[in-house]
Amino acid sequence: MSLQQLYLALLAGGLVLLASIVATRLASRAGLPSLLLFLGVGVLLGEDGLGLEFDDVQLARDIGTAALAVILVEGGLATRFGDIRKVIPHASVLATLGVGVSMLVAAAGAHFLLGFDWQLALLLGAIVSSTDAAAVFSVLRVLPLPRRVAGMLEAESGFNDAPAVILVLIFSATPLAFSPVHAAYELIYELAIGAAIGLAGGFLGATALRRIALPASGLYPLATFGLGMVAFAAAGSAHASGFLAAYLAAVVLANSGLPHRAATRSFAEGLGWLAQIGLFVLLGLLVTPSELVDDLIPAVVIGTVLLLLGRPLSVVISLAGFQVPWQEQVFLSWAGLRGAVPIVLATFPIVEGVADSGRLLNIVFILVVVFTLVQGPSLQPIAHRMGLIRRDTAREIQVESAPLDVLEAELLTMRVLPMSRLHDVSVLELRLPDPSVITLIIREGHTFVPQPDTRIEVGDELLIVTTTKTREVAERRLRAVSRRGKLAHWFDEYGEPD
Repeated sequence: MSLQQLYLALLAGGLVLLASIVATRLASRAGLPSLLLFLGVGVLLGEDGLGLEFDDVQLARDIGTAALAVILVEGGLATRFGDIRKVIPHASVLATLGVGVSMLVAAAGAHFLLGFDWQLALLLGAIVSSTDAAAVFSVLRVLPLPRRVAGMLEAESGFNDAPAVILVLIFSATPLAFSPVHAAYELIYELAIGAAIGLAGGFLGATALRRIALPASGLYPLATFGLGMVAFAAAGSAHASGFLAAYLAAVVLANSGLPHRAATRSFAEGLGWLAQIGLFVLLGLLVTPSELVDDLIPAVVIGTVLLLLGRPLSVVISLAGFQVPWQEQVFLSWAGLRGAVPIVLATFPIVEGVADSGRLLNIVFILVVVFTLVQGPSLQPIAHRMGLIRRDTAREIQVESAPLDVLEAELLTMRVLPMSRLHDVSVLELRLPDPSVITLIIREGHTFVPQPDTRIEVGDELLIVTTTKTREVAERRLRAVSRRGKLAHWFDEYGEPD
């Protein structure tokens, strides 16, 4: 590629990215997951649009898998453990037993209603069996659901990609030699080892980041996100579930009290959007609209079976052992959104050479587009009808932490050394420049908030918050008083650096 071609490619990519970002505003106003507009951009650029040809299914699978890992890490970093702690058992059953029920119902529909052979039918059922993390996360950002319902949807979408991938790989084997015992072993091994690697990676990474002082605050978001991707790759290398490992590692890291959490979430959210845009545009390029007409009816049939029978049955059966109100079960049944995950999974059997599997990609693409249009805008009215929209949303507050550089503030720390004239000077007498303030004093292992008449003692560690503009003046005042006491200016001492 010449330098000029590189410039043109970057220009085109940048314009597509900006157009997709603007399109998210339209999607949010319409109550639709933005994936539809991103897919539309890809279709517009494709063979039946502007004529850009792309048919490398294996490249699409590889990029799609990496993008899904990024989306799951972002989702995990945005997950508050308190929101999902009580519903982890519910979500775990939905993500395993529920996926199995959805797969069997969809496969039966494909076999008996459409005449698919059992391998293709089971493949199609496995491909569309899981809810999509990107679609669910985008809905939860704008829909004020009760914590339990939102937590179940959030955790289920983070957990259920792993079982779906395992099932798709099992049924993509050629020739198909399905053994229930072998399938159960694979499922248990991949989920158990993936979960172990994710949890271990999260806890070890959090411990390391708390003990290592990085030279720049911008490295913390990079390190945190990188740890999630390391968990994904490590689990994949061990032939375990990388998706589950990535999500769990990110959840642990997000809830470990690491510094610069707000900056980390913002950075992860940006990468998540970038992954979604690139993934959906790529998948839109992969399909040819003129070839979709023949598969429109099969897609609608399977989608209807899944929406009206498969998903409700999976919710009812999975939550039978839990006390979940029927209104919540109705909403969970309707909110089983499909998105990027099924389209990416549809590329797996094509790469493996399963006969007639190319048709599955078209069916899944149509199913995702049609039923996102049906389900997306109707989620809020159904939540209202079921009484799940919280009336007290306006009374809720959002408490966030932010790095001091965002607030144009800085945190200074200093220890009062022996022979320092700061000893016995009160906070009021110290007269730090406004708006600097001593926020905490650590004395003999005890931490307290000082009052104006609190006197500083030798051995105290002071935590001082000041602004970037007044930091230098505050440091000079501290040095001056340390050298000559509270009357430092009378002795012509202004704390100039040595």
